[in-house]
Amino acid sequence: MNKVDIIRLKEFRQLKKEIRGSKEHLIVGIDVAKDKHNAFFGTATGKTLFKRLVFENTIEGFERLFIQADAIKIQHSLKKIVFGLETCRRAQVESPTGNYHKPLGEFLIKCAHMVVLVSGVAVKRNRELLDGRWDKHDTKDSANVADLISQGKCLFYEYPSMALRELRSLLSLKRRLKKQEHGLKVRIRNHLLATYFPELDRYFGQSESDSLEIIKWCLNPSVIAGLEYEQFLQVVAPQKRGIWQQNRLKAIWKKAADSIGCDVGESLEFEAKVMVEGLR
Repeated sequence: MNKVDIIRLKEFRQLKKEIRGSKEHLIVGIDVAKDKHNAFFGTATGKTLFKRLVFENTIEGFERLFIQADAIKIQHSLKKIVFGLETCRRAQVESPTGNYHKPLGEFLIKCAHMVVLVSGVAVKRNRELLDGRWDKHDTKDSANVADLISQGKCLFYEYPSMALRELRSLLSLKRRLKKQEHGLKVRIRNHLLATYFPELDRYFGQSESDSLEIIKWCLNPSVIAGLEYEQFLQVVAPQKRGIWQQNRLKAIWKKAADSIGCDVGESLEFEAKVMVEGLR
């Protein structure tokens, strides 16, 4: 944690201590969306100062938010402004809606403004208490965010260094790619092999590279059965081959003649090539 983060964390902890009933804070609750955000301006004592400001997710929209906040701050003799953004921690990784707040949050922090997060779960639970009805509306949600901040029910807006953000991004990419890899392997074995060449499945774990070559170029067992053994080797393993590999490929070649697999059409052959290339 760098010096700026330490200062921001201290300011956040101070905010949590003094926000309840404060008469010097302007609270700006923002319901974040993809193209346009909704902002509500109020005080920690529950007073509404400006019910609704709709601003675009652009630099002009952000500047409009600042101008409105500064004007209300001066008009009502308030000393501090705190901006609250609704988000869901789980959604930040798994859903694009969890990323809409990031450009606005980063811009606010770079402009040295106090920024906090409000959990989407807390907003959902507080919605009934706020107006007695269980409905979803952008204007009401921005007021809901402000209400939760006035109660001190907010989270520190983490803004890590670029190096840490890049590391997290790469780890997230690795998890997604591993998940994609596993999904392709499962589909190849449980769909392609189980239906069209079930005898090959027992050899898949022994030599995945050879099995993938067979799936890519000759998934249809009848095609393999129509090839001489040397021709089959040239198709699936044209490079230097060891004795164990040759024995394994010969066993597969022999089993192809008596395979119980279903007939393979051109669309399945194309699907097999796409899946193997995607896996690699």
